Amino acid sequence: MATWEIVLAGIAAIAVTMWFLPGIRESLKQNKDRDDVPRDWRGVILPLVFVALFVLLLISLV
Repeated sequence: MATWEIVLAGIAAIAVTMWFLPGIRESLKQNKDRDDVPRDWRGVILPLVFVALFVLLLISLV
């Protein structure tokens, strides 16, 4: 990719992030207000760790 394409992609990524930021903030605020939702982070973190380890394994095999 040319330099201008990388810069344009970075600007687009920042613009999309700023576009979604108000919705993300509102969602986080509503989630903090709800105490009845169990916070089961192990169910999220465990698969992510396994995927990361698998990717590292694949990279090391190359």
